Amino acid sequence: MEKQDGKKIRQKTVMKKFDWYIIKKFLSTFFFSISLILVIVIIFDISEKIDDFLRSEVSIKKIIFQYYLNFIPYFGNLFSPLFIFISVIYFTSKMASNSEIIAILNSGMSFSRLLRPFVFSAIFLASLSFILGNFIIPETNKERIDFENKYIKRKQKKRIKNIHMQIQKDQYIYMESYNRNKNIGYKFTLENFENNMLKSKLSANYIEYDTINNKWSLKDYIVRKYYEKEEEILKGRKLDTLINLSPEDFAKNKSLVETMDMKRLNKFIKAEEIKGTSQITFHKIEKHKRIANPFSTIILTIIAVAIGSRKIRGGAGIQLSIGLLISFGYILFMQISTTFATNSNLLPLISVWIPNIIFIFIAILLVKITPK
Repeated sequence: MEKQDGKKIRQKTVMKKFDWYIIKKFLSTFFFSISLILVIVIIFDISEKIDDFLRSEVSIKKIIFQYYLNFIPYFGNLFSPLFIFISVIYFTSKMASNSEIIAILNSGMSFSRLLRPFVFSAIFLASLSFILGNFIIPETNKERIDFENKYIKRKQKKRIKNIHMQIQKDQYIYMESYNRNKNIGYKFTLENFENNMLKSKLSANYIEYDTINNKWSLKDYIVRKYYEKEEEILKGRKLDTLINLSPEDFAKNKSLVETMDMKRLNKFIKAEEIKGTSQITFHKIEKHKRIANPFSTIILTIIAVAIGSRKIRGGAGIQLSIGLLISFGYILFMQISTTFATNSNLLPLISVWIPNIIFIFIAILLVKITPK
């Protein structure tokens, strides 16, 4: 009994050492590879934007602390699933080439037990990615995007035309044009409905936003109120009023949602659904990607172990080539599915999760056919 107990204790000790060995290999290889690629990306980014920096006469301090310090977590998190995948294939294939995997499996360890430290590490990195993507990176994106808009990107068009928008239930606005720089809209109309019947209509030659009082000022306005058998008309030179509308509603772009944490993003999407804005699909895609991308880390890790644990001719080079092919396939599936969501009636939730669903089946198949 004592010998058996001692043997079990030794086995557990060996298992723990093995788990820590894999976890250290996994994390160190991943952080080294992602750091290396980020350095390369930053070098290329500097070479591309150096003219913008010089033209804007922005200080080196601002470039480092306002831009690149916020650039690193954004792009690191964006590419982390793929570099986790490549990292796992690399060090697992090296272990297979050195016959370490064969020795581990011949010792009696099952393939599912071999997967355990890999999956644990993947869950850790996926959780880290989820926290970064939903709570930390949105805050850092504010400074990064502000910097880009101020010093790098060309100015957006000052005027947008033919605005149709639902601002709340049974309330619609129309503007012939809106000047973003001056916060002035021209040929403004606000319509209120009740049971699909027009109840009132407010028109103005132009509308201006008062940034101090957070109100809209209507100039040369006409209010028409419709009753069953009569119509009431009110006219005036100026009217200050509260409308469920802000200048930000006319300056929204895809990058705005990148500055919102998950709570704010959910509220924003609900408000945008009521208003019926054209970019609602992009916002929903961004929301679902924040969950799907971290989850893909676990799937791609299992696929990477299944591929890398085989000892094949050509060694790690062949397995890395296969890994790169699969990673590009994942990116292609993601691009195709999101394109369907933006250009057809495919739901954003489905479009974002299609690559993960497909690769779950690939992972199951590879695990089944992997030599045990």
